[in-house]
Amino acid sequence: MMVRKCSSRMKFLFVKLLIFFSFMDSQSDCFKLVGAGAHLVAVAGEDLILPCSIQPNTSAVDMRVEWFRLDVVDSLVHLYKDQSDRNEGQILNYRGRTELFREELQKGNTSLRLSAVRVSDEGAYKCLVEANSWYDDITVNVTVKVLGTEPVITMEGYDNSGGLSLVCESRGWNPEPEVLWLNREGVSLTAEDTETHRDTEGFTVRSRITVYNSDRIHCRLLQKHHLREAEIIISDKVFHTWRAAVFSISILTVATTVGVVVSTICVYQTKVIQRRMKMREIANQELQKDLEKEKAYAEIQRERVEDEFKKKKKYAVDVTLDPETASPKLLLSEDGKQVTHKDLKQNLPDDPGRFDYSPCVLGKEGFSSGRFYYEVQVSGKTKWDLGVARESINRKGTIALSPENGFWAVVLRKEHEYSACVGSSIRFSLKEKPQKLGVFVDYEEGLVSFYDVEAMSHIYSFTGQSFTEKLYPYFSPSLNDGGKNSAPLIISPVTRDD
Repeated sequence: MMVRKCSSRMKFLFVKLLIFFSFMDSQSDCFKLVGAGAHLVAVAGEDLILPCSIQPNTSAVDMRVEWFRLDVVDSLVHLYKDQSDRNEGQILNYRGRTELFREELQKGNTSLRLSAVRVSDEGAYKCLVEANSWYDDITVNVTVKVLGTEPVITMEGYDNSGGLSLVCESRGWNPEPEVLWLNREGVSLTAEDTETHRDTEGFTVRSRITVYNSDRIHCRLLQKHHLREAEIIISDKVFHTWRAAVFSISILTVATTVGVVVSTICVYQTKVIQRRMKMREIANQELQKDLEKEKAYAEIQRERVEDEFKKKKKYAVDVTLDPETASPKLLLSEDGKQVTHKDLKQNLPDDPGRFDYSPCVLGKEGFSSGRFYYEVQVSGKTKWDLGVARESINRKGTIALSPENGFWAVVLRKEHEYSACVGSSIRFSLKEKPQKLGVFVDYEEGLVSFYDVEAMSHIYSFTGQSFTEKLYPYFSPSLNDGGKNSAPLIISPVTRDD
């Protein structure tokens, strides 16, 4: 009888185990993680969302959610378990820069927000979600794109054969750019050597070439869909100065040799050396004069930009903010000329034309032809968005700025990082921080240009665009960041320089 009872119990336990493992298998079959289907291209300085969610939707509030790097030792990026964040072992570079969407965990959304993306954030990320009877993981690959600084060409001197050595340098690129040297006709020239160095800020490129004749030389750095270029004009006088100096030095060298033979007077040799040094000084003075001419040419170019900018001011229009489009967390001045971000959400109707999540607002006036220009004061701010948007843009949820989505905008992040939002977005550097921006649009030409008003200098242009709808001025003061970015965006009256 005892044998039969034990046998019955064993059968019962075996059946329970089968049911349990069958349940686990069924759970594994029912749920899975989904995310990005391809590489994510991030823009340095912007925020990035790493997508990861449970399908079909089920609550992840009581699950364990871990994000980590696949290509880094001690790789923890973010850990959520027991209904709270546990980031004691987090990589130092990610401290304070990661967060889950806590309100979305109930819906199975385990995506990670990574703020102020850096070049060092590039790589493969794993999203691992685990419950008592189920787990799954996916991989998200991230590429961080940065457009480097404007290249600078410098003259480093002559070689023994009379060639002039030029060096082109630029920094802060990612991925590594291709370097091309071109002459006046656009014919490619062969560089002697190109040095590339990578650090946490991206690639620094330094390329050298020697030229032997007067020409207009271009240094062009290429990245997919983008380029930066510098040019320098080498005049005949640059080479004439060198050849005259070499000829004179050669004659003096012969004279010195004869002098040594026919005379033992050391004073004569000293005078020859002094004369030689004098000739070199003259050669350097001539080279300096050529450099001054180059500066004068650059000044002429700057004046041309100023003249074009003044012409655009003639198309100034009166722009006011449209309260019917403003996000509930934006506060508009009574005259409709200023906008600030507040943490307190106002009780406003959720009309179709209103931005409900992103801190954005449009101008009241729309334009479907011609040219228009307006200016916005941005002083005191660490973040902002400015530009124009077409009438049919999405105004609900998170806004992705790009021409494909109907936005032509430039943005400021982290107080000094400027980007043009062209889908993959590009970074650019400015010598001075603009206090007031001018925005110019030529509807028929498909042109949107941005200017530093005080410096009267060009910042960036979208060219070759095709506009088919009304365009509205677009503004975002961005989040106030605990008061660090509380200054308003102010639409300023345009002063014409006739």
